[in-house]
Amino acid sequence: MLTKRIIPCLDIKDGQTVKGVNFENLRYAGDPVELAMIYANEGADELVFLDITATHEKRKTLAALVEKIAAKINIPFSVGGGISSVEDVNILLKSGADKVSVNSAAVKNPQLINDIADKFGSQCLILAIDAKETTGNWKVYLNGGRLETELELFTWAKEGEQRGAGEILFTSMNHDGTKNGFANVALRQLSETVNIPIIASGGAGNMEHFYETFTAGKCDAALAASIFHFGEIKIKALKEYLYQKQIPVRL
Repeated sequence: MLTKRIIPCLDIKDGQTVKGVNFENLRYAGDPVELAMIYANEGADELVFLDITATHEKRKTLAALVEKIAAKINIPFSVGGGISSVEDVNILLKSGADKVSVNSAAVKNPQLINDIADKFGSQCLILAIDAKETTGNWKVYLNGGRLETELELFTWAKEGEQRGAGEILFTSMNHDGTKNGFANVALRQLSETVNIPIIASGGAGNMEHFYETFTAGKCDAALAASIFHFGEIKIKALKEYLYQKQIPVRL
């Protein structure tokens, strides 16, 4: 059985790690290079780096910072934010990223998914989807949650898979930063809609939430930010807890 992955997320703004609630009210959470090293040493399975204002501010992801982080860690490292071309991906992979995640640019130009998968392989492409539930429908949002689209979460995830995405990173905007648990009903439906790994994001507040998203939510990986950044949960302790609960994890 494949092990479930625990993935800390570094949301980057102005070169620093930040964290908000429901995509707003950002606060400083530490130096990204230092945090990356701590998480690699604590036993994180992967690391995700998201330059959260790159698309909104119409600039590219910070390749130099990616290079600094990659030089200090020995776990898979995914980078997203402001990626809109095959050349952007090439630069980030050369800077030390193992995978890239695309979000807004893929919605605006779905062919980008095909192009990246064809050039570099599906294994290094994550389709990141930010979605919000209103009146029972999950709508996809762009530009760091600023712009609502007509796209529906499950339809878009399926299209992303068909175009060559290797994983889906789904962030529930309703749950983001609330620490009330992941969007497990939607996550379960998502995992039953596509045949590629699902990374849960948005809502982690305690160890039980991770257990629930791996069981009720049927996720392959769970991503969190503030509970790791501010020391509320240690990755080693979380993995030991999950192992005791018979969740397959890499200890």
